[in-house]
Amino acid sequence: MIKTRVGYTGGSTPAPTYRNLGDHTETLQIDYDPSKISYAQLLDVFWKSHDPHREAWSRQYMAAVFYGDEDQRSTAEKSKQAVASAAGEVYTRILPLAKFHRAEDYHQKYYLRQNIFLLREFQAMYPDADAFTDSTATARVNGYLGGHVAIEKVRRALDGLGLSSSANQRLLEAAER
Repeated sequence: MIKTRVGYTGGSTPAPTYRNLGDHTETLQIDYDPSKISYAQLLDVFWKSHDPHREAWSRQYMAAVFYGDEDQRSTAEKSKQAVASAAGEVYTRILPLAKFHRAEDYHQKYYLRQNIFLLREFQAMYPDADAFTDSTATARVNGYLGGHVAIEKVRRALDGLGLSSSANQRLLEAAER
């Protein structure tokens, strides 16, 4: 992953916020390098990361893939059909991407925001909220703290994050839990 950010899409409210979401859906936007991971591989991760057989109880929390072009739509539809063939009816929707609205700063990098020591160190590096959210390093560390990466990979990544040695140690301790 290059960048991740959370936000809202799929609705008509001009400037949605968490408190005034309107008809938007909470979403995750991912910038990725297609030479390292394909859109189809990202979809495989997506299908394994949620229960596609559960109906959404609200538009806000609807499970959906928002596609940006016809190739993405076709790939997403084929992956949905494969999941349905293997495991039954799928309620996850495949929808065109409308305007993406960033969520408020306090919603970005949820796991990283739970670790005050690491958060402060990154905020010193990225005092601008958008730069903090758009940092590849903060995206990676957020994933590490969320338990989504093997500890060996975290160890190998430490030198490239720009953290102090004490922050690297705290990151390892947190990622091992």
